[in-house]
Parts: sequence; C-alpha cells; structure tokens
Amino acid sequence: MPVSVPLSVPGVVPAAAQAAAWTGHDTRLVVAALLGIAVVVVTVSWAKLNAFIALLLGSAVLGLVGGLSVSDIVTSFSIGLGDADGAAGGAGKTFADVGILVALGAVLGRFLADSGGANEIVDRIVDRVHGKALPWALAGAAALVGLPMFFEIGLVLLVPIVLLVVKRTGRPVLALGIPALAGLSVLHGFVPPHPGPLVAIASLKADLGLTLGFGLLLAIPTVVIAGPLLAPLVSRFGPQDAEHLPTSGGDLGGDQEHARRPKLIAVLTVVLLPVVLMLARAVAEIVSEKGNAVHDLLYALGTPLVALLIGALVAIVLLGAGVGMDRRTIGATIDASLPPIASTLLIIAAGGGFKQVLIDAGVGQLVGAQAAALALSPLVLGWLVAVFIRLATGSATVATITAAGIVAPLAGDLSANHLALLALSIGAGSLFFSHVNDVGFWLVKQYFGLTVGQTLKSWSVMETVISVCGLLGVLLLSVVV
Repeated sequence: MPVSVPLSVPGVVPAAAQAAAWTGHDTRLVVAALLGIAVVVVTVSWAKLNAFIALLLGSAVLGLVGGLSVSDIVTSFSIGLGDADGAAGGAGKTFADVGILVALGAVLGRFLADSGGANEIVDRIVDRVHGKALPWALAGAAALVGLPMFFEIGLVLLVPIVLLVVKRTGRPVLALGIPALAGLSVLHGFVPPHPGPLVAIASLKADLGLTLGFGLLLAIPTVVIAGPLLAPLVSRFGPQDAEHLPTSGGDLGGDQEHARRPKLIAVLTVVLLPVVLMLARAVAEIVSEKGNAVHDLLYALGTPLVALLIGALVAIVLLGAGVGMDRRTIGATIDASLPPIASTLLIIAAGGGFKQVLIDAGVGQLVGAQAAALALSPLVLGWLVAVFIRLATGSATVATITAAGIVAPLAGDLSANHLALLALSIGAGSLFFSHVNDVGFWLVKQYFGLTVGQTLKSWSVMETVISVCGLLGVLLLSVVV
C-alpha cells in the first residue's frame, strides 16, 4: 500500500514531498481504477444502461482488481471499510448527506413550477426589459429560477418563454437561449443545493456555507461571460427565428391553472430563503462562537437539512395554499415531485459507493502521493479528473462523485476556504464540453431545434467556457483567501 504524503500548504501540494517508490501494487491499483472507470464509461455510453447499474459494476471490477475481497467490496460500497456505523462514507452515508436534501429541493422546485412562480419571475423581468438588455435579463431570470431547481426542470420551464420572446423580438434563437442556458447550468454546477455541489461537499467534508458563498461569487462573472457575452458569437450557428420550433419543453411541471398566481415577493421568498439561511450560518460561524444564542440559532436554521425543510414548508404555504391549492392538490404535488428524481438519488448513492471503493482500495492515497511529488495543485487535479470523467461518461454527477473520491486524500491539510474551492473546482470540471453522451446535450438540441453540429458549436462551447471560467475563478480566489 502506498505511503500517504503529508500536505502543509493550503491549495498546493509541496514540491519537496516525495512519493513512495513505485511498486507492483501501485500498478495494480492504477489498472483497477482504469478498468473500473472503463466499465462505467462503456456501460453508460455503449450499453446505454443507467449510470446506477454502471457504478455498481464499476465498483465490483475496481474492488476485485484492486485486491479487495467480495465481502470487503460490499462493505466498502455500503458504508466504508473499518467503520461499521457508516461514518466513513459509501452509498449509505452519501445518501444520508445528499439524498434527503435533493428530495427537499425537488419538492420546493415542483411547487415553484406548478404554482406558476417560475413563470412569474421570468414574465416580470421580460415584460420590463427590452433591446440589448434582454439577454442579460434572461440570464438573471434563469439563474434565479435555477437556484432551487434541477437543470432539466428549469430548462423545460424556460424554453417556452425564450421561444415566445424570440417570436416577439425577432432575435436569433441562441442569442436569447444561450444566456438562459448559462444561468441554469452555472447554478447547477456551482451552487448547493444542486446534487453535484452537495456530493462534492459531503465527500470532501467542505463547509457548505463557504462553498455556497464562493459559488455565488463565481457564478456572477461566469454567467456574464458564458451567457450574454458569448451569445452573439455562437448565435449565428443556430436558427435565426422561432418558426417551426417546439412551443413547449415537456411535462416535468409548469404553470398550472389555479385560483391565482403567486405574488413575486412570495416567489422570491421561497427561492432565496434556504440560501439566506445557509449563508447566515456561515456568517455566524465567522463572527461569533458556539454558545452564543444568536450563533446557535443561525447555525441550527442554516443546517442544510433544516434550511431546505423550512424552504419546502414555506413553498407549501405560499406557493401551494397561497395560489388556491387544496390539501389534496398539495399532497399530489409533493408526490409528483419525487418519482422524477428516483434515478438521480440512486446514481448519487451508487456514486458514493464507487468513490468509497476507490478510497478503500488505496487509489486515492496513491494519487495523492504521486500528485505530491509533482507539486500539482489539488484544485487543478480535481478539475482535470472531473473533466476526464465528464468527457467519458457524459454525467456531471458521476464526474463530481468520482473526482471527489480520487482527490479526497489531498484535502486533509487544506484550509476550510480551500476545501470549498476544491469542491467548486470539481464542479466546474464536471461541466466541461457536454457532447453526445450527455442527456443535457440532447435536451438542448431538441428544445431549440438544433442539429448535432449546431449544438456542439453553441451548447458544448458554452459548457466549456463555464468550466474554464470556473477553474480560473477558483484559482484567483485561492490566491486571496
């Protein structure tokens, strides 16, 4: 088993650190990791099986080739070796840390969709903004809607609005579509409570409040660059009007017929409340100490589970009962929010198991030792690993989970600030160059009436710009925090 190399400088592995002499076991671990990842890639991309099955098979191959027994693989995948109560990691711990939060976020997002709250945000902005400011307004509206919503649901909600605005203004489809897509995608990759950032935070034991704050800070310039500024450059690759394009995005939820539409203040309260609570917790930890009544209250309310539960309950009151839903309809809306995320929850849990098998087999420790000898920054390494998995599997969530597991041993001596930045670096890498093995690629192609070539020249380029801007932003922040 390779020797773990101590790290001392936050954000960069010391150049003087030397890895242990390379052994046959090290070679075996590298082969195990490559075969495990290859199984995931082939199963998802060629066999077209769900990533949940792919991760189960990849974990088994990784563990067997890496020298673990069958019973050890099962234990590692489930709870982590050497820690029977599950504190170490594995599928169970990952689901406990992330799955419930994702479910609460789905409930909140469903009420935002079904009540007409998301359309209220977009309509208010679009009705008041015209001309050159319109792409900026759509980017802002998409980012706001994207705070509590999964990318796919936000896309379904925004596509009809974008196409309607294109028809009204005569602007090229991508001139308005790219800013909206950038707003959704950046929030999906950088900001909790989206699954990717939550998984990275849980795997690296990063501070959620710091990650949220840094993520929002990075999101603003990234959305600007990848949205309104990039749109004029790529809009020529798509349709120049909305004629013959679809007028709706699908059936994941939308503006339903209710007694009334929610007021904008109610919608903003629901969207921003969990974020404000989690940020307040981070501020309380910085300016006060445990034992102070205000500190303890903000710390409790800003716990992710509590913050999202409060947000979901407020959504039920303001966006459910507030628009005239009766108890039966409110219950049906909650029920409808959960089945669409079942696959996501299983993938997250299985990804946590795959990550833990990587760690327990010794792959993460080996990568840490060799990266130490190369003086490679964990921030860059995390981004590169996530990019590789993203290109291979097409899944941002799988890329995040796997990269976090591989670089986790490098996080031991990082400061809280740099741990948060490492989570964001991995999130940025997980968005790199979406192409034909990514579901999001085909959703964008279909909804905006693009060819494969047009989608590569617009959506894929936009995702790459987001990823690179995210890495550059993380590296800049690492110099000053």
